[in-house]
Amino acid sequence: MTFLRIGKRQINLPRSRSLRILIGVSLIIGGILGFLPVVGFWMIPLGVVVLSAELHLVRRWRRRAVVKWGRSKQRRAGLKSGREKLEEPYYD
Repeated sequence: MTFLRIGKRQINLPRSRSLRILIGVSLIIGGILGFLPVVGFWMIPLGVVVLSAELHLVRRWRRRAVVKWGRSKQRRAGLKSGREKLEEPYYD
């Protein structure tokens, strides 16, 4: 059984590869129609996550986005780059 883990939650997906791709594409299309009732823009990232389990290109895009998001969070926290540590104040 194929599953996705998002945080502490686990989402089970169907065994059929074509059905998983169809679900991912449907979520993205439904997200594009997010201005309508019931569907929403939240469906786009969920569709990308489902597709990233199957398609290498989408997986690379998602990983790059996660890395960029993490680096921007670190910059906002006071780090200049992801490899540097926070400097402790120097006291004489």
